[in-house]
Amino acid sequence: MAKQLDNSFVALSRPASMYPHVLLGGGVAILLLVGLGLAISTSTWPLVAVFALSLVGLSAYSWISFDKLRTLSAIENQKHIAWESALPDIQRENLNVEVLELSRILDVDLDQVSDLQSAYIVAEDLALRQIQQEDNVPLIRHVSIGGIPFDAVLLKEGLLICCDVSFLVAPDVRQEKVDAMMRKIASVKQVVEAMKLGLTVKLMMIIITQLTPEDEDYLRRTLGTKRFSSTPVDIDIRLLDFEALQRIYVTD
Repeated sequence: MAKQLDNSFVALSRPASMYPHVLLGGGVAILLLVGLGLAISTSTWPLVAVFALSLVGLSAYSWISFDKLRTLSAIENQKHIAWESALPDIQRENLNVEVLELSRILDVDLDQVSDLQSAYIVAEDLALRQIQQEDNVPLIRHVSIGGIPFDAVLLKEGLLICCDVSFLVAPDVRQEKVDAMMRKIASVKQVVEAMKLGLTVKLMMIIITQLTPEDEDYLRRTLGTKRFSSTPVDIDIRLLDFEALQRIYVTD
């Protein structure tokens, strides 16, 4: 049975409290109102203008900060999202599907499949390290959200980002894989909306490549917005070169 994660939003997103800012802003507003009243009572019109403009600025700042405060309140008030660590059988099945597709494209012998599995595992690990480094937020690997498995999940600024990793040795993402990702992320969106979590669901496609520059340019063109025009969520596509990842994290 899958081990239940400590999946509270507070544990993962570690938001800083906004309440001290609210108290400080309220105190400043009271002082400005008092100053405005005194300036009006003494007919000191330059000070009236200064206090009035200050109140307008404070109001604008408070309005801009309202969405952030609302997101923080939703995070602190929610208990758990419906996710758990992905079962080993599911992880193994997903790995085998990806490796078999790679072996078909590369036309490798059966005795080389194990080497290909090792290379895929290393590539995925390095890619997720790089994503965590770039986004600088907690990232958990191989989890299921509402029973739907993803290679990784991270929380960032009111976003629930579900990550799907692919390793390409040819400049094409199979349409079947794209369709499967769209179905998965649509289901997660429904789960999150039903739980009223106050979060926006986003899909991150992490594509590890081992391509020539010409093939990579072609891949970028095929991943244009038209191909994902019907997606139910926003998509963040990250292209990472396998050799570059190894230079960063493995070799000097």
